[in-house]
Amino acid sequence: MNTVTADQILPADADNALLVGRVWDPESGGPRVVSVSGNNVFDHTPQVRTVSELMDLDDPAGFITSTRESPSWDLASLVEASLAQDHGRPHLLAPVDLQVIKACGVTFVDSMIERVIEERCAGDINQAAAVRESVLAVLGADIASVRPGSEEARQVKEVFTAKGMWSQYLEVGLGPDPEVFTKAPVLSSVGFGARIGIPSFSSWNNPEPELVLIVDSRGRVRGAAVGNDVNLRDVEGRSALLLGMAKDNNASCAIGPFVRLFDDRFGIESLRREDITLTVEGTDGYRLEGQNNLSRISRSFEELVGAAYGKHHQYPDGFALFTGTLFAPTQDRDEPGLGFTHKAGDQVTIRSAQLGSLINTTGTTEELPAWSFGIRDLMEYLSRFVHVPARRA
Repeated sequence: MNTVTADQILPADADNALLVGRVWDPESGGPRVVSVSGNNVFDHTPQVRTVSELMDLDDPAGFITSTRESPSWDLASLVEASLAQDHGRPHLLAPVDLQVIKACGVTFVDSMIERVIEERCAGDINQAAAVRESVLAVLGADIASVRPGSEEARQVKEVFTAKGMWSQYLEVGLGPDPEVFTKAPVLSSVGFGARIGIPSFSSWNNPEPELVLIVDSRGRVRGAAVGNDVNLRDVEGRSALLLGMAKDNNASCAIGPFVRLFDDRFGIESLRREDITLTVEGTDGYRLEGQNNLSRISRSFEELVGAAYGKHHQYPDGFALFTGTLFAPTQDRDEPGLGFTHKAGDQVTIRSAQLGSLINTTGTTEELPAWSFGIRDLMEYLSRFVHVPARRA
């Protein structure tokens, strides 16, 4: 893995960014809620026991700034231990805890087309190039301007149906309702420096660089992070009913490095035109670059949050919402026409200028450390503290 310094993982305007996350503390045997200022990392446990609880406060940003005392760790040491995957030292965790991990799919036209291609070649990577050519010949470029749920979208549906090209992915990409699914169980996400899992049964897969909105129990977006919604294209391509198998595996969800809280300098408007970049560097010398430009998303952030939360569905501990990706790699890695798929040891860097850099390496899922710290473990750990209740909204 390339050498990474602490300042390289922070937002470009780190001096103005209010960053919160979690650190595994071997001394106490559990996760701590922290904030970051420069190279200083401050422990806010037990004043606030979980990031979920923090997000439900009247003023999370104000609470963090008012409760900082002496720093407990330095960021450089945490970054070093995280990249070394040294679990015997304090290291960074995913910056969410009790939040449900939700995800939206097919929110960009480009990725919608790739989902159609996966479906029509039944997940067989050997057919992808030929199928892509035939699908693009029918779909064309004009579809990019169609607003989901509109009358124009309905007419497009009729055209594709008549040509035998209608797909469930076109339904959620152009229809009135977005795709929202549960990506990962509570506490299963991995953070900065951890390995991400690619199951041995997949031979066509890719990273998915995404904006992750952090939403409280009342449906209010309180901050954001970047994430990797690892995807198994061959599995989902065989059947959309295998979405769980394609999306939810050990270490298949990465979020980090921190959550940037909304404050008077940074809010949801700051993200509408944000670029999220992806770099994959293989041990074989291969390099892949991509970009997820949020200005091209086909549904607003508010629409996606509203599809997940409302009278139809509540989240007492809040949720983290992956908002979808524009990126779907077609660049060949090995044989011509076979496109991209991960290899063990790939270094994946997902960066946003306003949110920082999430860096992970790929590994074979079945060989990675088992997920072992669950909700009961967290409750037992937190029961040791005398909790000073923070003010809820």
